[in-house]
Amino acid sequence: MTLPTTPPPPQPPSSPSSPVPATAPVRTGHKILVVEDEPDLLDLVVYNLRKEGFRPVRAETGEKALALARDERPDLILLDLMMPGLDGLEVCRRLRASDATCDIPIVMVTARAEESDAVVGLSVGADDYVKKPFGMKELVARVRSVLRRTAASADPGGKVVRADDLEVDPSKHEARLRGEDIGCTPTELRLLHHLVRNRGRVFSRAQLLDKAVGPDVVVVDRNIDVHIATVRKKLKDYGDRIVTIRGVGYKFADR
Repeated sequence: MTLPTTPPPPQPPSSPSSPVPATAPVRTGHKILVVEDEPDLLDLVVYNLRKEGFRPVRAETGEKALALARDERPDLILLDLMMPGLDGLEVCRRLRASDATCDIPIVMVTARAEESDAVVGLSVGADDYVKKPFGMKELVARVRSVLRRTAASADPGGKVVRADDLEVDPSKHEARLRGEDIGCTPTELRLLHHLVRNRGRVFSRAQLLDKAVGPDVVVVDRNIDVHIATVRKKLKDYGDRIVTIRGVGYKFADR
């Protein structure tokens, strides 16, 4: 991917009297951990995120990313898949396994020709992915989208839903089976909450992508299939209650 050698100079701030957009879907100031081993691309991503009002933090290696995720507690992590040493998949696994970082949204950055890598990324806990080469507008839009979804899932107004021994509580970001948190990612929690809240109702993959993931993600059926498979595994003996309706989609069934 061809990158500009030098970022353009920043524009002067607008006058206080300038009109303010009617809506601001994501507040500025979110801290974004950018994990990328290509220096030029790292510089470009950091520059554009800062220009959009975010607070980027840089990590050139997987080891540094794990330390910064623990110490800085970013609002989101942009994680390159292909890095020397500790690669993005292993970093993602370790982030999800740690109580200190398990609930931080992760957007995996993958090569365009390697969709299978993106699917694996989702299966180990990534919430979304973007493919290289990408435009900066696309990347910023994806970051904003994941932050919006995360904020919505953490809304205290989200109702607790129950199905026998399973309880999904968006306000605490917990899905508990027999009182034990099963450790869902933000995307998995939204998906499970939506299915349990509407148990018995069948949803197509497109509907689940819209309701649980968002309408502005890359629409690939396997996104939902991978998330469903991961949630089933975490639900153990309740996993079979997420039923596949062949040719249609999925539902959460009563016993």
